[in-house]
Amino acid sequence: MKKYKRIFVVVLDSLGIGAMPDAAKFGDANTDTFGHIVREYGKLNIPNLKKLGMYNLHPVTGESGVENPLGRFCKMEEMSNGKDTMTGHWEMMGLRIEKPFQTFTDTGFPKELIDELEKRCGKRVIGNKSASGTEILEELGEEEINTGAMIVYTSADSVLQICGNEETFDLQNLYRCCEIARELTMKDEWKVGRVIARPYIGKKKGEFKRTANRHDYALKPFGRTALNVLKDNGFDVISIGKINDIFVGEGITKAYHSDSSVHGMEQTIDMLPQDFTGLCFTNLVDFDALWGHRRDPIGYAKEIEKFDIKLGEFLEKMNEDDLLILTADHGNDPTHTGTDHTREAVFFMSYSKKFDGGKLLEPTDTFAVIGASVVDNFDLKMPEGTIGYSILDKL
Repeated sequence: MKKYKRIFVVVLDSLGIGAMPDAAKFGDANTDTFGHIVREYGKLNIPNLKKLGMYNLHPVTGESGVENPLGRFCKMEEMSNGKDTMTGHWEMMGLRIEKPFQTFTDTGFPKELIDELEKRCGKRVIGNKSASGTEILEELGEEEINTGAMIVYTSADSVLQICGNEETFDLQNLYRCCEIARELTMKDEWKVGRVIARPYIGKKKGEFKRTANRHDYALKPFGRTALNVLKDNGFDVISIGKINDIFVGEGITKAYHSDSSVHGMEQTIDMLPQDFTGLCFTNLVDFDALWGHRRDPIGYAKEIEKFDIKLGEFLEKMNEDDLLILTADHGNDPTHTGTDHTREAVFFMSYSKKFDGGKLLEPTDTFAVIGASVVDNFDLKMPEGTIGYSILDKL
């Protein structure tokens, strides 16, 4: 019989807790997203994370763990070869990625790809370089609006991003061009993890602002995951935020788009009075997109504090047979060089009102304990070829 009726997995996108043993190979030695945020910001006002055991798991200067933490927690290391959103989330649900997705950070996209994209979309490409999304709008937004061109750019991630002004480009046309880009980048030599539509509003430099109508066109998972098993056996799999995009709808029964991380937590709290049996899987992207990539530890710290307020509301409204799991998908140390994600371990932080006390659990060598434990809770088996093992007996 299932131990919990509902499991809520909430991903604090990019909140790593220290460099992995192989971090130097990725250029990420000595990174620590959470620790360095606290170092830069000072004392965080996060009473709920603290009482669950965040500082028991990851002590930082000026902070120590509580005597009787409420949560059960451990450090998780990533088995897959990568440090991006898809790699982290896919591994949580049982898939191990051996070959990292293609990046074009240093060179921009090949001429052959750009030529084909221009031909198919009917628009001239400008940009074609690695850039911050806000900076490239300041640089090229007016040119795009005035000439009808389209801004294509990448980052340190495996992404192809297309900007489009919602008034002059038209949102549906932007999505059409991104679908073409996704088709073209299925070739092995051009294969990026995600194509992202980046719509914005504004008419001139200084006024441009990206909107919440972003849409991710991710690669379809290469195999069945924990989500497929749950859905196929009649359980609810509710996605909040960009989870549906990351898994391209595979194994999802209902999806909700979020406008921000605070909104995503509000949507997750709104699920508590609903009668469902299964998994609610939430991604809170602002930590990563607004603060990590922009190397803003102060903004990141304030986002964590805003999350903690919502976490308190969630904990108060939980049912007796609910289980909450908090985690992250990679690091993005805002004090590190560059703008890329960082190769870090992440936290597994769980809580249920059924717990008879909290404790530190043994560290794991994969994020896939999450999916395996969820599936085990509903008396199911992980698909063949997946990784991970259940730690349900410890929760």
